[in-house]
Amino acid sequence: MLKLNKLFLYETRPEPFGRQIEPEPWQKRFLVECKNKIRDHLRDGIRQASKTVLGMDAMVTPKFRTQGSWMYQTCVRPAELPPQQMDWDYGVYLPAKLWENQRPKVAAKVYFELVEGLLQGLCKQEGWKLLEGRACKDTCIRIEVDSWAHIDIPLYAAPEEQFALITERVEFAQRSALNKAQAGVLDTLEEEPFAWEDLETIVMATRAGEWKPSDPGAVAQWFQDCISVHGEQLQRICRYVKAWRDFHWTTGGPSSILLMIIVARGFVPNPRRDDLVLEEAAARLASELRGNVYERAIGDGTEDFNRLSATERTFAADAAASLRAALRQARGRSAVQKAEAINDLRRQLGDRIPFIEDWVELEAGAIDAVQASAPQYVPSPKVKTTTAG
Repeated sequence: MLKLNKLFLYETRPEPFGRQIEPEPWQKRFLVECKNKIRDHLRDGIRQASKTVLGMDAMVTPKFRTQGSWMYQTCVRPAELPPQQMDWDYGVYLPAKLWENQRPKVAAKVYFELVEGLLQGLCKQEGWKLLEGRACKDTCIRIEVDSWAHIDIPLYAAPEEQFALITERVEFAQRSALNKAQAGVLDTLEEEPFAWEDLETIVMATRAGEWKPSDPGAVAQWFQDCISVHGEQLQRICRYVKAWRDFHWTTGGPSSILLMIIVARGFVPNPRRDDLVLEEAAARLASELRGNVYERAIGDGTEDFNRLSATERTFAADAAASLRAALRQARGRSAVQKAEAINDLRRQLGDRIPFIEDWVELEAGAIDAVQASAPQYVPSPKVKTTTAG
């Protein structure tokens, strides 16, 4: 059996798959600069319009929060960039004082249209593209900041008094932000001090003018709990399967949160063997992508995260089964078939798998078996007498 771990994880080298799928430093810096421009523009614009447009009894300053894969540290650089795009999920939170039936009295549609109007001016200034018409999403505003990247801006509201609790925990939040910055998650410490657990009521504004209960912090807290139990290997495996998804689906495919839930379920760490753990994750994907997927630790556990159609579920499950079979086949190759093993992986994950045969090793048991084998006598070949000429 072959050991393929170095093809995925080799800390001192830039070639492994895990490094190849990471966003480039300049890409992260660019996206941070873009979201900071959005934050600064909306902070002042919403504050100035909070009384005149939103009808609030006092001017309020919104809060902002990076969400999604950049917060979970599972962001990957897609296989085809463009037309595929990297995304940054950046939530805007409005402190609302007056509430009725668990909804703020501020009109959701007015709030949505205000923010979208403010962003139109910024997009013209920066040369960005604000998605309009059928390209719009009901749950967020999307800005294409380049051909390879977009920023999604969902709009939330929470009770003003709950935001007051956040300010009491600023010191804790700032320490958390510092840790994330040091880990390379954020390139800036200018994120608003924020503590998800202090917001007991969060609603999202939709383009259609509805307020819908929504707590993106629930997913963040669930995944952080998973990481605290299983370690960073879980993050790496989630990145691998997202890169696998992007390689096989230019658009669509299983959602990132769906992949993360299935990978985390039943996860068993195996240090220095990302190849084995990825194979086990592929087996779970092949099984669970066929049905509904719930996670009790997220929200009330009633949301089905598998939004694929029946046909799409079958296709995705079969694709995951092919990934698992390829990993098993590659590991089962002989010592003289290292090139074939690498090609097995490349057919499933693309040419970002490094073609470095020296990184494909024999498993310890296979080495011991070879060394323990007794040498066999091979008779000398008979050489016939010949005449040169």
